[in-house]
Amino acid sequence: MITKRIIPCLDVRDGRVVKGVNFEGIKDVSNPVDLAKYYSECGADELVFYDITASSEGRKLFIDILTKTAENVFIPLTVGGGINTIEDFDRVLKCGADKVSVNSGAIKNPNLVMEAAKKYGSQCVVLSVDAKRVDGEFKVFSKGGRVDTGIDLLPWIKKCVDLGAGEIVLNSIDTDGVKTGFDLEMLKAVTEIVNIPVIASGGAGNIEDFITLFTKLPKVDAGLAASIFHFKQVEIKDLKIEMKKRGIPVRI
Repeated sequence: MITKRIIPCLDVRDGRVVKGVNFEGIKDVSNPVDLAKYYSECGADELVFYDITASSEGRKLFIDILTKTAENVFIPLTVGGGINTIEDFDRVLKCGADKVSVNSGAIKNPNLVMEAAKKYGSQCVVLSVDAKRVDGEFKVFSKGGRVDTGIDLLPWIKKCVDLGAGEIVLNSIDTDGVKTGFDLEMLKAVTEIVNIPVIASGGAGNIEDFITLFTKLPKVDAGLAASIFHFKQVEIKDLKIEMKKRGIPVRI
């Protein structure tokens, strides 16, 4: 059985790791290089690095910080933020990333997903989706969760998978940073329409939230979180031990 992955997320702004609630109230956390090295050594399966304001500020991702981070990480590294062209994919991969996450860039040009998949392989293309309920429907947001695109979530994900996306990171803005559990309803809807890995993001507050995620939604491949790992409210080692105790396949 394929093991479930535990993935810390570094949201980086101005060269520092930060964290907010519902994409607002951003607070400084740490140096991304130091934090990445810590996670690489403490049992994380993968690491995600987002330059969270690159898209909204209309600039390219910070290359120097990314390169230093990649040099200190010995687990798969996914990088996103300001990815709008094939050249952006190339630049990030040359810095040491294993996979590239695209969000706003795909919304502006869905063919970017297809072009990247053809050039680098689907396994390299991660579709990151920020979604929120609007009048009872799941809608896709862009610019770091700031802009309601009006796009319906499920058709959008299906389209990008058909274009060649190899993995989905689904981040629920409704549960982001709230620590009341993952958005099981939204995740279930997505896992029912795709046959590629789905990573759950937004809402983890304790170990039990991960247990609930993988028990109730066995099709979810990984759980991603930020603040509970950054502030050591949950240690990855302890989480994995409990997962194994509860019969959830995990790499220890």
